[in-house]
Amino acid sequence: AQTLSDWAAKEGRAFLRHDYSGHGESGGAFADGTISKWLSQSLAVFRHFTSGSQILVGSSMGAWIALRMVQELRKAGETNVVGLVLLAPAPDFTAELVEPVLTAAQKRDLAEKGFFAEPSDYSTEPYIYTRALIEDGRDNRVMTGPIDTHCPVHILQGLADPDVPSSHALKLVSLLPADDVTLSLIPDGDHRLSRPQDLDMLVRAVGDMAGRGK
Repeated sequence: AQTLSDWAAKEGRAFLRHDYSGHGESGGAFADGTISKWLSQSLAVFRHFTSGSQILVGSSMGAWIALRMVQELRKAGETNVVGLVLLAPAPDFTAELVEPVLTAAQKRDLAEKGFFAEPSDYSTEPYIYTRALIEDGRDNRVMTGPIDTHCPVHILQGLADPDVPSSHALKLVSLLPADDVTLSLIPDGDHRLSRPQDLDMLVRAVGDMAGRGK
């Protein structure tokens, strides 16, 4: 996000970013969040602070929320999203990547405690999966059929991503309009895609898409 912010400032372009509740500098507890809640927050920020044509950039779960944002904006007759750049996209991850591999102990914790905790590679705090997040995730699935974004999509996916397999990105591509989709596979890229060469690719992807609107 900081790299894109710096690039946008240098290019004289507007740039907006935000942390969902329970993330980064925003208040609230992560365990209280759901896809619906974070989607609602994202739409509120988007509608309040932007005008004109916009490119949405989402990483991991943010890519899921970006896809849902396009759906909701189109449903409301708002057509100002002209491009999507998705990094290590994890749409439907609760149903596609988490639920199928739940252990008996995790299922028991969900039923009895309403959550289970897993160590996180990205924080000293464990990652909390709540029953509300998983149940709400089912209501926000986007990979159940063709996804019509009405705009170009560029996906960046690392082949060394331990969290979201490249097969998930390929499945997503198969559901998107083929003539408007670019998939860039990064052989040694991980889930963060934050090495200098990854960030260079991100800036090029966003820059190319922004250039289409000139």
